[in-house]
Amino acid sequence: MPIWFAYTLIVILLLTSGLLTLLVLLHRGKGGGLSSMFGGGVSSNLAGSSVAEKNLDRYTVLVGVIWFACIVGLGLWLKLEVK
Repeated sequence: MPIWFAYTLIVILLLTSGLLTLLVLLHRGKGGGLSSMFGGGVSSNLAGSSVAEKNLDRYTVLVGVIWFACIVGLGLWLKLEVK
């Protein structure tokens, strides 16, 4: 496979890594973990039922799948190139 394939996957991997970090940080805390220790414990009862929260979940899963596919693609590319 050509080298530009690896560079493209690396760029996509970097972009999705940053986006995945932002998306995870946008989620609300679900329990009494560290988020409640720093003032996140006061939340409404409708925390997980809004349309925005469901869309955020979908985007997070989609970006996670793309991130995972880039990791697998880079691994396969390395396996083929090292022969």
